[in-house]
Amino acid sequence: MSHKLSDEISLIKACSQGDHTAFKKIYNHYKGKMFSICLRYMNTHDEAQDVLQDGFIKVYHKISTFSFAGSFEGWMKRIFVHTCIEFIRKQKQHEDINELTEMDNITVSEMTVSSMDADKLIELIKELPKGYRTVFNMYVIDGYSHKQISDALQISESTSKTQLFKARKQLQIWLKGWFE
Repeated sequence: MSHKLSDEISLIKACSQGDHTAFKKIYNHYKGKMFSICLRYMNTHDEAQDVLQDGFIKVYHKISTFSFAGSFEGWMKRIFVHTCIEFIRKQKQHEDINELTEMDNITVSEMTVSSMDADKLIELIKELPKGYRTVFNMYVIDGYSHKQISDALQISESTSKTQLFKARKQLQIWLKGWFE
């Protein structure tokens, strides 16, 4: 077992027993990665900060349930994505998701963005309408299935597919303009 992994296991166990110093170390180590997840889903920096804090509160309260079966970071990412989704639901920012019609059987080729930097792509994703952005993030970046997205957002699977289709189409339009 690597030293870093044993340190992480020790921190998780200490935190499970209420050690606030251990949790502060976990927070400091993961706050940047978790904040980037929050930024992808939220409209503003302030909303992302709020969700970051809510997510870490959940991690703190649930850390004793971590089973060490998978990666701790992956476990945390799931908590943060779900916290973002809860925030969106509370703010009723996904109303435009429910207004879409069924998607036709149209396929869209995958985007090729090798010459574009990641920061610019993230900025473009943040410009998408809330519903498109949420589904795009969940499906493309976080690896959720349309079934999981439909359950989490309380929409139909076809609406999830429509949102993804429209998000990709909009990004392709913007990217075409970027490369021209």
